[in-house]
This record gives sequence, structure tokens and C-alpha cells, in this order.
Amino acid sequence: MHFLSPVLEAYLADNSQEEPTLLQELTRETHLKVIQPRMLTGHFQGRVLSLLSKIINPKYILEIGTYTGYSALCLAEGLQKDGELHTIDVNAELEGMQRRYFDKSDYGPQLIQHIGNALDIIPTLDITFDLIFIDAEKKQYDAYLEKVLPKTRSGSVILSDNVLWSGKVVEPLDPKDKATKVLLAYNKKLSNHPLLETVLLPIRDGLTLSRVK
Repeated sequence: MHFLSPVLEAYLADNSQEEPTLLQELTRETHLKVIQPRMLTGHFQGRVLSLLSKIINPKYILEIGTYTGYSALCLAEGLQKDGELHTIDVNAELEGMQRRYFDKSDYGPQLIQHIGNALDIIPTLDITFDLIFIDAEKKQYDAYLEKVLPKTRSGSVILSDNVLWSGKVVEPLDPKDKATKVLLAYNKKLSNHPLLETVLLPIRDGLTLSRVK
């Protein structure tokens, strides 16, 4: 499902901050060399992530789901000078590409990669995170949330991506569609969670903004 026409999407991008040159290069290489390039965060949502990070000015960021590193680079734009961004991905094949672009940026030493299952890695991080971005296996979203909440403080922000799931969340549910079923429950859980203030934003494929009370 396309929520906005291509013309309107282009207008939004044209009237938002310009995409940095490094991210343009990463976009091109991702489309040329990596399968499922539609997973890339992209210009408009990337500028949203950048601006949110700059407003929050986090010292510690956690990202679950690195892909080729685009969203990590966007989020890093708001990091404090002595801050760190920890990004986790299960796919070791993309680690070298991520690192190459991280090191081309102004934030290379601050970007720390973790390869493996996020549910195993998160408990090993002895850090309280100011900003968390969840963008990995949709069937694990609830499990990710439960793992990250103990790593937050009052005022921490949790962003959850793809929560509209191409519009499937408002279509008749296919009993075999486990991902949509999980996301429906996850969206409801966030909106009713006693520890969170939440708003679901119709940005790209849906981006939920939750603040820890």
C-alpha cells in the first residue's frame, strides 16, 4: 500500500533538508550491491531521524537492525561529542560495508557494531540509552521492547519502524501472517503501555515515537 503518491513523496523530500553526499553514495551502493534495497531508510525518513536525534542530543543510542548503516549515520548526527551509538545486526556479510561508510563519516569512532542476535546482545550492554531505534525482525518487536526497557531512563525515546507494515495492519488479517499479527499486538501494547507516552506517525511505512515516563 502506498500511503502517499510518488509526486507527494518527492515534494516532501524536495522541501526537507538535503540528503548528505555520503548518504547519497551509500544509497547508490546499496541499490547496486545489496538485496532488498527498499529496506534502506531513505532521504525523507533519514532526515526525520537526524532531526529527532539532534533535538534529543543523546549520549547513548541503541539501534536494532543496521542493514547497510544508513539510519545509524542519520541518528549519529545528533550524538554528543563523547557519545556512542551501538548498532546490532544479525548479518555479518554487511559488516564491512557498514564500517567503510562509518569511517568515512565524522562519527566513525563513536559507531560500535555488534553482530549477532539482538536479544542476546542487549543484556550484555551495561548502558542506559537515551535513544533507541527498533528496525529489525518484526516478529521479535515485543521481545526487543522488553529487552530495551530496562536500559532506559525517564525521558528516553524509543522509535519503532515499519509499524504500518505496508498497510496490512488495517486490512483483514491472514491467519498465516505472523508478522502482521505481532505488529498489531505491538502497536496496541505501545499505545496502552503504563511506562510509555506514544504517538504513531504516518512517516513512510509507519514510525512510532515512544517516550519513557
